[in-house]
Amino acid sequence: MSDDRAKVGRRKFLVRSTSAAAAVGAGGALVPFVGSWNPSAKAKAAGAPVRIDISQLQVGEMLGPIPAWRGKPIFVVKRSEDLIAALNDDPQRLADPNSDEPEQPEYARNETRSRRPDLMVLVGLCPHLFCSPTPHIELKAQSFDEDWRGGFFCPCHGSRFDLAGRVYSGSPSSRNMEVPPHSFENDEILVVGIDEEVSA
Repeated sequence: MSDDRAKVGRRKFLVRSTSAAAAVGAGGALVPFVGSWNPSAKAKAAGAPVRIDISQLQVGEMLGPIPAWRGKPIFVVKRSEDLIAALNDDPQRLADPNSDEPEQPEYARNETRSRRPDLMVLVGLCPHLFCSPTPHIELKAQSFDEDWRGGFFCPCHGSRFDLAGRVYSGSPSSRNMEVPPHSFENDEILVVGIDEEVSA
């Protein structure tokens, strides 16, 4: 009788021990599996804000090499007084001169489409089919359109934008170029990806 009890006791001990070991093993196997659901460092970085040094950017120039945010090129242009003044030359030719489209940040709803009139920050993609427009950062008539005096031209389908990224009526693109969320850490550091001012 005591022999049977000993066997039953051993069986219960073995079952409990095996169950406990299996539970620990299953838990160990789940840790990397559940961990794989977390975004990778690369994925986190893709959406992270980007700090851009603009201290060497001269008036009338576009920053190069072209920085990227979320895998998109970012055009940063320091506009001269003449370039800013020219933004009002021909507003009737623009499809959305006041940037009324809802996807624009509030600070892009002005004639310069920027926080600082001298500094233009745009996603460097045409909203039509997301080609990258060619910059023409000067005030002169272009050979392919004498009435267009500079800005951005998409060679893929012919969309034209002014030096604030506003699209001209009749272009294949029906929308202005996107202004990304941005702010200034100080006079020399532009932060793309954060709307509000941040402290250094």
